[in-house]
Amino acid sequence: MNPPKTVHIALGSNQGDRFTYLQKAIEGLHERVGDIVAVSKVYETPALGFEGASFLNACVAVNTRFRPEDVLRELLKIENDLGRERLVGEGYQSRCIDLDILLFEGETMSADNLKIPHPEMHRRKFVLLPLSDIAAEAVHPLLSKTIRELLQVTEDTSEINVFPETLKKPSDFDFSRFSYIAVEGNIGAGKTSFATMVSQDYNAKLILERFKDNPFLPKFYEDQPRYAFSLEMSFLADRYQQLSDDIAQYDLFTDFVISDYDVFKSLIFAKITLQEDEYSLYHKLFSIMYKELVKPDLYIYLYQNTERLLENIKKRGRDYEQNIQQEYLADINQSYLSFIKSQPNLNVKIIDISELDFVNDRGDYLKLLREFI
Repeated sequence: MNPPKTVHIALGSNQGDRFTYLQKAIEGLHERVGDIVAVSKVYETPALGFEGASFLNACVAVNTRFRPEDVLRELLKIENDLGRERLVGEGYQSRCIDLDILLFEGETMSADNLKIPHPEMHRRKFVLLPLSDIAAEAVHPLLSKTIRELLQVTEDTSEINVFPETLKKPSDFDFSRFSYIAVEGNIGAGKTSFATMVSQDYNAKLILERFKDNPFLPKFYEDQPRYAFSLEMSFLADRYQQLSDDIAQYDLFTDFVISDYDVFKSLIFAKITLQEDEYSLYHKLFSIMYKELVKPDLYIYLYQNTERLLENIKKRGRDYEQNIQQEYLADINQSYLSFIKSQPNLNVKIIDISELDFVNDRGDYLKLLREFI
């Protein structure tokens, strides 16, 4: 999963309670587009190009996973939600809220409905001044000048005053009470995507399971009885070594670690795939190894129904997974839930994500975070 990129957005309002519209727009950006990482001061400026009340203007920096055109779509939704009405063909107009993409992490774009960088930004003092508050050293990708330099040479001599009120940045989620979170789920539940997103957004150390390197996995899906024990033993050894080595690198008093699996996954899958005598031996080995491992202080289980799991498996297109049966996934879900019930000392949060699309829907992602933060 690609890391977020920083988009700089201009906000303006000259109708109604102008400051409240700016604050609500920032909250909408947080809910729909990404994390707000910086907010400028607010400036009061005269209307430019038409007769109208003075504007309040500001700029924000947002970390987003969306593409520029998707960000634009969300900006239009926010404007619409706040009551903006666009009159076609009448030039500049008064508006309760105006949101424009200025810069998108050095990218350039020229489409009918979106140009990046904003083609007029370097001529507008009411844009450059708040943008310089939060991105003075950012470089205009076409003019090769910093925002500070563009502000110094702009020909716009408009009178601009600092507004006395300060916009608030929406609160971040607080992970400070956790040192180690393990994210678990069935095949195709989205645990790797979620763990990766949290690590990128909250500077967590990420541990991902190395399942792709296991030579027995494709063979197992072709002939389960023959390769089950070899597969589960190789997974157990690899998970134990990885968690022992990786967690030993971090100071759990200062580092926040998130992984997309817990070593107990070995026991859960082995219970399903192994014969009774094989599982008995496996369990003995597991118990010896498990005693030495650091335990997560939060265990998250992402539950998805089997229909959604099969859709996700098909969508990601791994050849060796395409013949996985619904019954096998149902058994895995049940085994996880039975395991969780048997562990009263484990701090567990079961979250049903069957109706969520937290990868593509920012609102669903925030909803998922609110379940355990």
